[in-house]
Amino acid sequence: MFKISLILTFLGPNISFFILLCTDVSLHTTLYCCLSSYYSLLLSLYILLSTVVSLHTTLYCCLSTYYSLLLHEPMYLFLCSLFVNELYGSTGLFPFLLVQILSDIHTVSAPFCFLQIFCLYTYGGVESWTLVIMSYDRYLAICYPLQYHVHMTSSKVVVLIAVTWSLPFFSVFVTTLLSASLQLCGNIINKVYCDNYSIVKLACYDTRVNNLYELVAVSITVGVPLTVIFYTYIKILKVCFSGSKQTRQKAVSTCTPHLASLINFFLGVSFEILQTRFDMSSVPNMLRILLSLYFLTCQPIFNPVMYVSCDNVMNIVLERTFLVIT
Repeated sequence: MFKISLILTFLGPNISFFILLCTDVSLHTTLYCCLSSYYSLLLSLYILLSTVVSLHTTLYCCLSTYYSLLLHEPMYLFLCSLFVNELYGSTGLFPFLLVQILSDIHTVSAPFCFLQIFCLYTYGGVESWTLVIMSYDRYLAICYPLQYHVHMTSSKVVVLIAVTWSLPFFSVFVTTLLSASLQLCGNIINKVYCDNYSIVKLACYDTRVNNLYELVAVSITVGVPLTVIFYTYIKILKVCFSGSKQTRQKAVSTCTPHLASLINFFLGVSFEILQTRFDMSSVPNMLRILLSLYFLTCQPIFNPVMYVSCDNVMNIVLERTFLVIT
């Protein structure tokens, strides 16, 4: 079985850099060497394609939102924030993976590793809270359509977007500082990218403070958002069942892409949390790797395509923007 590992190399008392190795436990060979150039090329092309698609759709959606008055609505501003965050998350992962695939020496500096932890964790936090305010926005639009613009003012939209970005950045900054201050005794992290909890497990002394803080952070990032989303959709369902056919059609058209995005993201995050906290040795190693990368690699492509294809207004505006640019 292949084992993906990040080997920590020590120079003196502190970590200087990380060496990314993919070794076969039985044959002691490198997985990158075992991969044929054909598969390496395919993986590299996928990463490049994912980056281009994510960048292209995000820029188009942001430009369309900025220039078109039709998209100067809270829903599209939240959507724009979501796309920008996914581009940010892709930047924290895709270049790193591409360099590791194409490089013969798989080394990562310690500061870069903690920078990647910060980027990927803030991406997850911002994504989660943005999906929450989008569900709250849909709840107001469907359950209180006449009072929608009273509750969802321009200033409130700005505040909500600012909170969804600042709260994860602050909490992950504390997480990264706590982990960076640890003295490590181990040398192997079974990940293809830098992961905070895996580093905490390598500490030489008691890490109850780190574990407690990360447990609280996960509850705030995952538990609270899921509770709020569940509550808003229960209210939306009640209105749909008691409302008119037009109300139900509006709810389906606006909530379907959001629900698909929610399921796609939180399933990937749930598996990643389970994988870091519990023994998943019974799951094939390559499957674990693919699923751990799922919410990082698929969400930035899935969301823009899903929302653009399901929203007629955005479709029309994007076509006009494309014609103006070309």
